[in-house]
Amino acid sequence: QVQLVESGGGLVQAGGSLNVSCVASGDLFSPMKMSWYRQAPGTQRELVASISSSRETAYSDSVKGRFTIARDNAKSMVHLQMNNLKPEDSAVYYCHADLRKVWDYVTGSYGGEYWGQGTQVTVSS
Repeated sequence: QVQLVESGGGLVQAGGSLNVSCVASGDLFSPMKMSWYRQAPGTQRELVASISSSRETAYSDSVKGRFTIARDNAKSMVHLQMNNLKPEDSAVYYCHADLRKVWDYVTGSYGGEYWGQGTQVTVSS
């Protein structure tokens, strides 16, 4: 079982910056694929950025060039640096861990997917 706890959301003016972070429990962080999703009211949850165990990154077109995802395996943390924020970036941001391709020798099975509780990011115009 993995628990994810996000922090760092808040209110910022358009053009400003925020950094949201997520810390994961357990001993399997380094092989996890970590992602950030967001969901605005009345919309579906969308993928914002992801980083693999080998630190390959991917971004949605809407945030490419403005957001940067990074991981710190020593601290079991993933960060999302958000620059040049726009009002349309306002949403609840969720941390996601994917262990479906990671074999857990303790449980004798592949892992699952886990979500954090979310952190609110609001960008005022």
